[in-house]
Amino acid sequence: MTAPTHRHTQAAPKAPRRWVRKSLFILAGFTALTTTVPCRADAPLPVVLPAPAHMQATGTSIPLPTHISLQWSTPPTALLHTAVQRFGHRLTLLAGTPVQLDNTTAGGKPFPLSISYTPETPFPSPTMAEGYRLNVSPSGITLRAQGPAGVLHGLATLLQLVGHDGGKPYLHPAHIEDTPRFAWRGLLIDTSRHFMPLPLLLRQLDAMEMVKLNVLHLHLSDGSAFRVESLRFPRLQQVGSHGQYYTQDQIHQLVQAATERGIRLVPEFDTPGHTLAIQEAYPSLAPALPLNTTDRAETNRAALDPTKPATITFVNQLYAEMMALFPDPVFHIGGDEVVARTWLSVPHIQSYMHAHHMATAAELQSAFTRQIIPPLTASGKTVMAWDEVLSGQTPPQTIIESWRGPANTIKATDQGHPTVIAGPYYLDILLPTRAYYETDLFAPRKNAVQQQAAALDLGSAAPPQPDSPQDAPTPDLTEVEKSHILGAEAALWSEIVLPDMLTPRLWPRMAALAEQFWSTPAHCQPATLADRLAITQARLDTLGLGRANDQEHLLEQLAPGQASTIRTLLDALAPVRNYAHNHEFLAIRHKQPVMEQTFGTLADATDPDSPSASTFNTAARAYAAGNTTLRPDLLRMLHQWADNDKAIQSIAAHNPALVPALPASALLAQLARGGLAALGVQAQPGWQQAAHAALEQARTQIAASATIHGVTDTPQPPADLIQRIVPGITALVSLAETHSNHPAP
Repeated sequence: MTAPTHRHTQAAPKAPRRWVRKSLFILAGFTALTTTVPCRADAPLPVVLPAPAHMQATGTSIPLPTHISLQWSTPPTALLHTAVQRFGHRLTLLAGTPVQLDNTTAGGKPFPLSISYTPETPFPSPTMAEGYRLNVSPSGITLRAQGPAGVLHGLATLLQLVGHDGGKPYLHPAHIEDTPRFAWRGLLIDTSRHFMPLPLLLRQLDAMEMVKLNVLHLHLSDGSAFRVESLRFPRLQQVGSHGQYYTQDQIHQLVQAATERGIRLVPEFDTPGHTLAIQEAYPSLAPALPLNTTDRAETNRAALDPTKPATITFVNQLYAEMMALFPDPVFHIGGDEVVARTWLSVPHIQSYMHAHHMATAAELQSAFTRQIIPPLTASGKTVMAWDEVLSGQTPPQTIIESWRGPANTIKATDQGHPTVIAGPYYLDILLPTRAYYETDLFAPRKNAVQQQAAALDLGSAAPPQPDSPQDAPTPDLTEVEKSHILGAEAALWSEIVLPDMLTPRLWPRMAALAEQFWSTPAHCQPATLADRLAITQARLDTLGLGRANDQEHLLEQLAPGQASTIRTLLDALAPVRNYAHNHEFLAIRHKQPVMEQTFGTLADATDPDSPSASTFNTAARAYAAGNTTLRPDLLRMLHQWADNDKAIQSIAAHNPALVPALPASALLAQLARGGLAALGVQAQPGWQQAAHAALEQARTQIAASATIHGVTDTPQPPADLIQRIVPGITALVSLAETHSNHPAP
């Protein structure tokens, strides 16, 4: 694998003059301390992700010193002391050999690392300065940061400059000037639908720090469960948590760990909708009794009774307790998906609305929201809510999280609301990384990511046209509207995500989005993304993320001892998209009885990206374009997929979890045999018709979940699996047919 080239020349925004003068003074003092280390030529260029605003790397290397002397030009805070200790531990892991990091100069010739920054209080905060300048040379390292966050980001980048040559670690000399595109670069993890244990969340924080994400948005309450210990309302954990919740001490641990990594922890406690768990704990807050616990659509979105004074008192007291646990100034109140009939079918609520001259449920919700926001703002909190609250009168300082498309983003920004965009980055719809990566925050199409994914799967030159009026392009954001965009966050809702699936479902797709949120479009590099993500993911696993281990565990659960055979199959497949794998969602859409979601399936263990399939597709296109040196690689992959079907059939006889995937395995073998025949291997009469039939079947299966509208009415493929090698097989078959129609003279 060849490392991509990073030779960015765009300069970072100019730093304040005081910072520049101070940095020059520090650099002058630092030079006198340096010790020269020999420099070796011909090292591969480093992979730094997110891509920096400006980077100069020479392609040389210096041996990684065994002793680095830390020189603080600005006195470090306790947080930064902890950060450099964490950096030293990570450096040792990446180097594969102990590296001493301290502030001594005794014992030989230590390699200096000089750090300066401008102190900030409080930290982290929505306005924290995150820019930094990093210089690595044979004489030493200087890191000059605008604030503590810049120090953390510079250290994360420095770790990415570690390479290996024959097992010997080295450093890439480089000069980097960097600053983020957006101030809000977030990840939402839903811990309500399925509880995510504290150690698992801590692992995600480590990975987030490495790729410079700075907001962890925790969705902590919903219809499924309430996940935080309440001393004021103990039945919330006694009844509403189903036995799985975070103690207040654990919340303090999580907040502290996030703070140490420069990550803001924004909690979400959803009201008035998505509150069945609260109503189960305190039934008197429900609009009507008995509670509806059989209709999944209703239980998911059940709303509190906003007409009862006790409801307002409860929510205000609950929020007062919860906001004390989370020091970040932003507090998310939810506000989404309140179903009108939840209120309009209740006589006393109808009477209340009539008496208060309210014609719609949106007006009632707006009245509720106006009663819970003032206590939060009086306590110094900035309220955040989903874009449904725009239907009412929402204070202009409220941060809007836009999830229902560009029209709502435009509405929020036109009203002057600070806005965070989440809609295009829902990871639980299981699209491949590149589809998210190539959808910019300002993309003018609602379902841009779905269209990108369909184009990638089918090898189309252009994405399909909208299949619904609501998918039609909307106007581009104006510069004024863009100025209200704080940034974006990816969301992983956990209806079909168990704890052992969390890390594989997040990474490495989250690393790609970290670059999308940090780097300017000019510095995002789709052509090299796959290779850079592979390197980044390997680093994260070395540092303890554990994605590879979690993925292997999922495969071993399916068929113990047969992970290699299953992996060969899944390397060419992907799970169906757009909630087609969420059978509860489909049943609700079809108005059918809902059954429990089955877990432990092949689709649960399948990577949405299918890296091997992407490699094959790229190679097949290049071969069709004339690069015949790729033929041996293509033959190897095709033979492997064609032959693997027999092995799958054999182990499925003893592992029932594999049986539903037998048709997918057989179709993969048919596609592979079509590719082999196109290359002149094992070609039988009628192979072209067989190849086209297999391709058409695969395309039909892909199309069944190509849009969120289509999954409602279209049968899904066996085992919820789709083929990812269609573009490559299409390229090979088309090439063979072109040659047969135009034989050489």
